[in-house]
Amino acid sequence: MARAMKIAIVDDEQDMRQSISQWLALSGFDTETYPSAEEALKSIGADFPGVVVSDIKMPGMDGMQFLKRLLGLDSALPVIMITGHGDVPMAVEAMRLGAFDFLEKPFNPDRMTELAKKASHARRLTLDNRALRKELSDGSGIMKKLIGTSPVMERLREDILDLGQADGHVLIDGETGTGKTLVAHALHAVGPRAGKKFVTVSCAAHGAESLGRKLFGPPGEGAGLPLVEEARGGTLVLEDVESLPPEMQARLLTFINDQGTPAETRIIAIVNQHSPDRTVEQLIRADLYFRLAALKIVLPPLRQRGEDILTLFTRMAEQFAEEYGCDAPDVTAQEAAQLLQAPWPGNIRQLVNVAERAVLQNRRGTGTIASLLMAEDEDSGPAVTTEGKPLKEYVEAFERMLIDNTMKRHKGSIAAVMDELCLPRRTLNEKMAKYGLQRSDYL
Repeated sequence: MARAMKIAIVDDEQDMRQSISQWLALSGFDTETYPSAEEALKSIGADFPGVVVSDIKMPGMDGMQFLKRLLGLDSALPVIMITGHGDVPMAVEAMRLGAFDFLEKPFNPDRMTELAKKASHARRLTLDNRALRKELSDGSGIMKKLIGTSPVMERLREDILDLGQADGHVLIDGETGTGKTLVAHALHAVGPRAGKKFVTVSCAAHGAESLGRKLFGPPGEGAGLPLVEEARGGTLVLEDVESLPPEMQARLLTFINDQGTPAETRIIAIVNQHSPDRTVEQLIRADLYFRLAALKIVLPPLRQRGEDILTLFTRMAEQFAEEYGCDAPDVTAQEAAQLLQAPWPGNIRQLVNVAERAVLQNRRGTGTIASLLMAEDEDSGPAVTTEGKPLKEYVEAFERMLIDNTMKRHKGSIAAVMDELCLPRRTLNEKMAKYGLQRSDYL
């Protein structure tokens, strides 16, 4: 389950900060309140896992000084400013300095929630990218995160290695939750720009004016370089490219054309939302689309990845079990078949959620994986379909998972695995070779 983003609320008026806190808490956010900027700065630093909402007029350090201090600590921290009537010029100045947006009192609470969601989305993207950059120092490291032995995943890794070395811009498409941002990182990490800047922006998280300023400038005091300049020589990733406003599409096309060939800065465009009545080609002007889609990768949905589903589920469940200090649930043959049979509309993101809930259920000693898969989802409907796969596919996937889990549990002891699974050594060796399992991986 995705952790709730924090919202730090800073206001010297107790009633105001409590009312904002209560409203955002009801909207699913984890709120923290502070009576002054000085108090807030004791808890907020670089990589703060959330968003800041601050009044502009406060005694002591005011909102404008506070904003400059925050952006000095972390230039990508979203800060939403609250202004009184008549303070709009000050709010505009705050936007020029790098504030995410502002609200004028009295404001609509729904508008506050909408802004908090947009800012949280942008913040999560920033923090995820930073975590990936810290974790992955080279291309081989990030390729290991593309887990799976299915033919579609083997082909995807080959495409990444090929396209990573190319010069053209790339369009990454695929259903939600398939790992498109991870693939963007991989394309950068395996190519000649690996040591250069990797800059990401969500086109859906900003209004047209804010996005234009962020992408192309002019930069405000303390706001840093526009992203097209920051990414120069490296890679610029445009998440939610289908949300790019028409005027920004024109400016982006000019930027691409001015670069010439080969491009100094590579653009990777990621499509995240699919309109039921319009294709991506219809949402983006044709000349820009064909420049961005010079090279294209379409990620496979999870339901097409066969036994990768069980491999991913087992890996995620083990990670959550370690995090929560409990055992991972045992997967029965029936549950393995249901995991393989599920349509997974949310793809890997949905599988991660199910794995975490399965671990929490197992810790309490209640519920089954099957009950989680059968649960109705408000957005996507039931997680299990009646469409079947060949029995041989279920049997082989379950067999591989069973041998893999048993080898892990016995730390590569062949004798212990033979004894538990009642298999002669030759049969165990043949099956391990068939499924690509090597004893050395478990020692």
